[in-house]
Amino acid sequence: MQELRSRLQELENILTESLTVFPPDERKKEIRLLEAESVKPNLWDDPFHAQKVMRKLSSLQRDVTRTEELTKRITEALSLVDLAEKEGINEQYKIQRDLEKEVAALSKEVKELRVTYYLSGQYDESDALLSVHAGQGGTEAMDWAEMLLRMYLRYAEKQQFDAQILDSVAGEEAGVKSATIQVSGEYAYGYLKGEAGTHRLVRQSPFNADSLRQTSFALVEVLPVIDETVDISLRPDDIAFEAFRSSGHGGQNVNKVSTAVRIRHIPTGLTVTCQSERSQAQNRENAMKMLYAKLWDIKQKEVEQKKTSLKGEHKIAGWGNQIRSYVLHPYHMVKDLRTAYETGNTQAVLDGEIQEFIEAELQFLTKSQK
Repeated sequence: MQELRSRLQELENILTESLTVFPPDERKKEIRLLEAESVKPNLWDDPFHAQKVMRKLSSLQRDVTRTEELTKRITEALSLVDLAEKEGINEQYKIQRDLEKEVAALSKEVKELRVTYYLSGQYDESDALLSVHAGQGGTEAMDWAEMLLRMYLRYAEKQQFDAQILDSVAGEEAGVKSATIQVSGEYAYGYLKGEAGTHRLVRQSPFNADSLRQTSFALVEVLPVIDETVDISLRPDDIAFEAFRSSGHGGQNVNKVSTAVRIRHIPTGLTVTCQSERSQAQNRENAMKMLYAKLWDIKQKEVEQKKTSLKGEHKIAGWGNQIRSYVLHPYHMVKDLRTAYETGNTQAVLDGEIQEFIEAELQFLTKSQK
């Protein structure tokens, strides 16, 4: 019984610690504000904003309810431990069996809830735009970029997110030079934002006869899908639009008609392309989402640079800032260089089982921002 008591007290501590990230009173206050907004007559004049409000409200209400229920269940379980210690051996054994099942269920639910409490950023509940870019290394790097793209597509599938490839530029021999996907689902950006950075692969190269050990790099970018109400200056004269024929796999329409879209933001030189849809209008809409996200990212970086200069700190941004290393030869290991979390099951990771890494990232990011 003492072991069960210790496990329950540990769960109680985890729950208490998680609540400090975003206290229940603050969540309830935000719920009241969202509830007031949800009943405004003109809410659905802007469907995108309305969906965002309702999704956030539903998520917060669910988290508060789950927190209260878990707190109550842990308290009741601890009371059962007290009761069992006063009973005879036979009755104590029956209570212990029930408690072990309850503690196992509570452990899973508390862990899941703890993750959501780390997702309190402004855009954490948004959908995500995730891009993978091959680094230097030719075909080897392009193959690695495609492996990462597959990993994130499989992760989205496991999380029951919807993932759509918006743009992909194939490599000359294998892999991809770059690719962008939109991941849609509750807290998609919040979960994936920590994946941004340089990913390093060490393996025996399948592209040379000697099977030499090769190191490859790929850059992952993650941005939130934001609506047009965000304060970003974007004038029609700032945009250069071009339609072209898709270079990817297509049906009877995709490669014969100029449905693919390229948009250039003249003041910054930013260029985005989208060729996933058969409709030029849909590709243009998706390309504008990508452009808004990139302009938002530039604005955020300017704010961060200003803060950093005031603090007197400086961190060089570039390929040297590796966040994770994937080693397939001479041994198997995937290690996150920020959190030190690691696993030897490299195949599972490349098949999309990266939730443990993401949970460790969220804790790391939350602590580093305090």
